[in-house]
Amino acid sequence: MLRSEQAFNNPPARSLFYALGLTDEEMKRPLIGVASAYSEIVPGHIHLDKVTEAVKAGIRLAGATPVMFPVIGVCDGIAMGHIGMKYSLASRELIADSIETMAMSHCFDGLVLVPNCDKIIPGMLMGAARINIPSIIVSGGPMEAGKYEGRDVSLTTVFEAVGANKAGKMTDAQLDSVVKSACPGCGSCSGMFTANSMNCLCEAIGMALPGNGTALAVSADRIRLAKEAGMKAVALVKNNIKPRDILTHKAFENALRVDMALGCSSNSVLHLLAIAYEAGVRIDLNIINKISMETPNLCRLSPAGDNHISDLELAGGVPAVIKELIKLGIIHKDIITVSGKTVAENVETAENRDTDIIRPADNPHSKTGGIAILFGNLAPEGAVVKRSAVAENMLRYTGKARVFDSEEDAIASIYAGDIKSGDVVVIRYEGPKGGPGMREMLSPTSALAGMGLDSSVALITDGRFSGATRGAAIGHISPEAAEGGMIALVREGDLIKINIPDYEITLLVDDTELEKRRLELPAFEPKIKSGWLNRYSKMVTSASRGAVINQPV
Repeated sequence: MLRSEQAFNNPPARSLFYALGLTDEEMKRPLIGVASAYSEIVPGHIHLDKVTEAVKAGIRLAGATPVMFPVIGVCDGIAMGHIGMKYSLASRELIADSIETMAMSHCFDGLVLVPNCDKIIPGMLMGAARINIPSIIVSGGPMEAGKYEGRDVSLTTVFEAVGANKAGKMTDAQLDSVVKSACPGCGSCSGMFTANSMNCLCEAIGMALPGNGTALAVSADRIRLAKEAGMKAVALVKNNIKPRDILTHKAFENALRVDMALGCSSNSVLHLLAIAYEAGVRIDLNIINKISMETPNLCRLSPAGDNHISDLELAGGVPAVIKELIKLGIIHKDIITVSGKTVAENVETAENRDTDIIRPADNPHSKTGGIAILFGNLAPEGAVVKRSAVAENMLRYTGKARVFDSEEDAIASIYAGDIKSGDVVVIRYEGPKGGPGMREMLSPTSALAGMGLDSSVALITDGRFSGATRGAAIGHISPEAAEGGMIALVREGDLIKINIPDYEITLLVDDTELEKRRLELPAFEPKIKSGWLNRYSKMVTSASRGAVINQPV
């Protein structure tokens, strides 16, 4: 029996469905919830009303009844650099909770998830995995790259331009031109930042149709894809194919391999861990390094290179990348996806149309993947770096610690010219608990890049980084400072050794001195003492476990 029949056969509930204008015929059909992140504040969401209508059209074409409901979403670019960013990662839990609440309360038979942008995508997937009813995701698609002085630009260009302006390398007029050029319209910001990383990984993990990660927001392809997703949702209900049938350990391995090949955002690790938790799949951080060592990096898109998601789309998209990895025998190609086909069947006709954008498997940018997990006395539970966006000379690096207990203090010091070549900027008490909310550090990393210091200064934090970050930016230091992690014991002038090829990060201070410092460490004082962020800070787990709520240790 369909879940919706419980509601349709209940006279009081049926009376309320009549109040919505539903007909008897509509109430005989499967009821498909359409979770839409449409809003008028997020550029990645401003067009989702049109995508949502296309989804609903597809559902009706397949003989079911669609009902749309809204989901919140934070624009990270607008929230960056102030208290708003504390809410961004934490909102992922609210989104997952809202999916669970709406689907379970209203007896939906299936779901179509219509997100775009970081946190909204994984939040919706977490909710779908938790309740485990037939579900498919179709995003709003990427923004086109902007143009400035004949070259492609994006939001990260603006952040770096601020640093260049502060350093006297760019005039106020030039900065204003970049600001007006970088984001030409709707869609998720145009590089391989977190939103587009997750949209691409939705394909790789089997929860989205081919094209989800790269078909442009403004394209007719995106509208057709949305209609197809609506039709597939009905097929998933009829065949009783649920998220946990798709989100297996093998599917997560596929996602991690595509992650490495694409050079996705470091945030993808945080989100994949959280989705896996909700799906009942255990992902150990050590397996990520094993996969990284076995998987070549085939793409260097912005911020690691000059190309954008639109270029990846023209080159063949995620299917072409998967097909290259299949040649190496490192993809689980026979597992099911929301298309009703296997991974191999999905990419059968894919073609790599531009080997400069998608390197062939036998001629990669590097033999190892774009993400690395570092361990050592400074991060015994791990830390994450986007290795493909790190300059060669910074892969092995030892520098002097410059210690800050907040992002704001670090930014002020960078802009004041206090940070010099050879430094390691340490930003702590910005983790899931300490922030709270594990803010992204795009402003300080972009300031360093804009001032020409990204190839001579490293930055480490128990917070996290935007997918738009480049340079030796190492985040997710675990345990975090607020939990008494080693990063809380770092002092000004300490030497920190970074060895990315060997997956190591070490504080070069002897154990006796560290034990002395631990005894002198003051008790952590929460930064937010009211509201739901205070509640979140008391319940959130370590970044090494995905920074989820109530995960058992």
